Amino acid sequence: MSAVYLGRWKTLTVGIVAALVGLTLPAVTATPAGAMPTADDGTYYQDATGKTGTSLKSSLHTIIKNQTKIPYDAVWNALKVTDQDPANSSNVILLYSGTSRSKSLNGGAVGNWNREHVWAKSHGDFGTSTGPGTDLHHLRPADVQVNSTRGNKDFDNGGSPVSGALGSYTDSNSFEPRDADKGDVARMILYMAVRYEGDDAWADLEPNESVSNGNAPLHGRLSVLKQWNEQDPPNAFEKRRNDIIFSTYQGNRNPFIDHPEWVEAIW
Repeated sequence: MSAVYLGRWKTLTVGIVAALVGLTLPAVTATPAGAMPTADDGTYYQDATGKTGTSLKSSLHTIIKNQTKIPYDAVWNALKVTDQDPANSSNVILLYSGTSRSKSLNGGAVGNWNREHVWAKSHGDFGTSTGPGTDLHHLRPADVQVNSTRGNKDFDNGGSPVSGALGSYTDSNSFEPRDADKGDVARMILYMAVRYEGDDAWADLEPNESVSNGNAPLHGRLSVLKQWNEQDPPNAFEKRRNDIIFSTYQGNRNPFIDHPEWVEAIW
């Protein structure tokens, strides 16, 4: 090749490179190995699609029992993430009262918040064992005194006002949460009834119509819980919480937050 043509070729090459350098190409983001979607991508419940009754309950159990279990001590920090106040990242929102309280006030003293087992841990006698005792899908931050008032009572309508939890009521054997938490409570109880079916180290948990269940692996009152699920549908806070538990902690979901209509389809 002559020197003239060689010079023209180099000039052309330099021009092309310069043009390419000036282009803005779309960024390519690699998905980390084992990364999990933050919400149901449409495939999570595919084996439950079209089913009802015991068949639906069984399919959902098979889907959600595959979970990462965390120790009870780890629940403190997890709740600071799952129940963070959307308006104040230094606080958590307390169940039963709706109060926004500092994350640092976790403990057992008056004015603190602690870990409320919505499915009372004595109902089936699982305590704080890693499994049902640490399952974030039914553990919520609650005011220490309000938590004590609730104790291990079943859920039902009626009673006297609960001090420190405006809109909540209680009597000798039942507890009624404020309207904004009714659906949350119902869906947490029914999640537990599907997740724990007695095929692992823990009891078969089931809802029933009693409010005197004591240490039996039962929780009531089912007819009221069904009403609460209809009355108080999942909101953004509850959905976000479900996504965080799925993507960050346990790798499983509460199906009744994603599909509240499945409550009636099963019960």
